[in-house]
Amino acid sequence: MGLLDGKKIVITGVLTDASLAFGVARLAREQGAEIVLTGAGRALSLTQRTARKLGDGIDVFELDVTEPEHGVAVREALAEKWGHVDGVVHSIGFAPEVCLGDDFLAAQWDDVAVAMHISAYSLKALADAFLPLMSEGGSFVGFDFDNRQAWPAYNWMGVAKSALQSVSRYLAKEVGPKGIRSNLVAAGPIKTMAAKSIPGFAVFEDTWDVRAPLGWDVTDSEPVAKACIALLSDWFPATTGEIIHVDGGYHAMGA
Repeated sequence: MGLLDGKKIVITGVLTDASLAFGVARLAREQGAEIVLTGAGRALSLTQRTARKLGDGIDVFELDVTEPEHGVAVREALAEKWGHVDGVVHSIGFAPEVCLGDDFLAAQWDDVAVAMHISAYSLKALADAFLPLMSEGGSFVGFDFDNRQAWPAYNWMGVAKSALQSVSRYLAKEVGPKGIRSNLVAAGPIKTMAAKSIPGFAVFEDTWDVRAPLGWDVTDSEPVAKACIALLSDWFPATTGEIIHVDGGYHAMGA
């Protein structure tokens, strides 16, 4: 018996088989869930190609979180396909190049607005899309990077992650009375397509394993996926508005 037997899960952000969301999708299927994937823009073809690595019969829907009509279209398609949704995985983030790197002051509001819209407000956009199908309760789970400190080169994406944390807390407050949870998984650095776009990512690679008391493998996303599966399951019925660290314990060490 799987942790997600019978559950219907929407998973965003699968680009390649190195994506954190791919690990969640693979494990969700192994644990008994039915899944669909979403993609957007030029990356949609990548999602469609990668979906085939998960097996047959995985539907991929176009869902650009900056286009509200996309959410409506996917909701209507899933209402016909499933009737309800039990879980939604938020694995969406983007910041213009000027928002990352060594110069925090270089980004202007138009650039920052894009980062905030796609990386933080997008969780609310997913709620708009799928809450009408979650009358039986459910779980939102998003990917975070602990932003209690300033990180090299992360800059405005770090600010957007702080905003995402706040959105998740307020979403938890709003939907809790309906039996719906909202939590984030603060993952340690994993070599994904998104990570490659961060200047200075090698700094994390070089130091994380040394400082994390449990150690850390930047090529192994399975510990992160397992945490997401647990949060999507019924095994955390009274946990919401939380940030679960899956980083080998790095966040708890002072030096």
